[in-house]
Amino acid sequence: MRTLANVLAGVAAVLFAPALGAQATPARAPAPAAPKSAPTILPAAVQIAAAVMPAPAELRAGAAVLGYAADRPGLVELRKGTNDMVCLASNPAAARFHVACYHKSLEPFMARGRELRASGMAAPAADSVRSSEAKSGALKMPAHPAALYSLTGDLASFDPATGAVTGARPLYVVYIPFATAESTGLSATPQPTTPWIMFPGTPKAHIMFVPDMR
Repeated sequence: MRTLANVLAGVAAVLFAPALGAQATPARAPAPAAPKSAPTILPAAVQIAAAVMPAPAELRAGAAVLGYAADRPGLVELRKGTNDMVCLASNPAAARFHVACYHKSLEPFMARGRELRASGMAAPAADSVRSSEAKSGALKMPAHPAALYSLTGDLASFDPATGAVTGARPLYVVYIPFATAESTGLSATPQPTTPWIMFPGTPKAHIMFVPDMR
């Protein structure tokens, strides 16, 4: 005859077996994510060759170039300039190829934007701070028109082995801080075949040019 103790032991085995089994086989922790590989920093000479491509041919050799180095964060000077142009190498951590050259009078404005974004400030907030500083005079802006040239495309746009840039979209603008449609005679509406003014009345007001314009 089964005793009361035996019956209770059997009931306990049925009721608690799943729980005990679960404890005996703990859930596996998710595998740690594979660490992201560091971006490849191209040799300085290769970065320079790509960075100057947006500029007019006669201005490339003398342009100052800012790019990237494995032992230093952010943009660093890769080459001193002998003319009035500053060129930026493509960011190796970015998902696209982008190089730009601009007149050195724009460097305080450009450098301040990079500084604010590097501090963790979102682009709209950084732009607001930079605009306020320019309006107050704390941030020096060019007192004359200043050109900017850029090339933007996917990562395959640039071949580091040959230095060739293919398929990248060109952009040409001339900054005229605080200019308006009225002060320039330009349309403030985007135009497909003629120049127009973007961000009129602001520190970053600039004339947009259609790249294939003749």
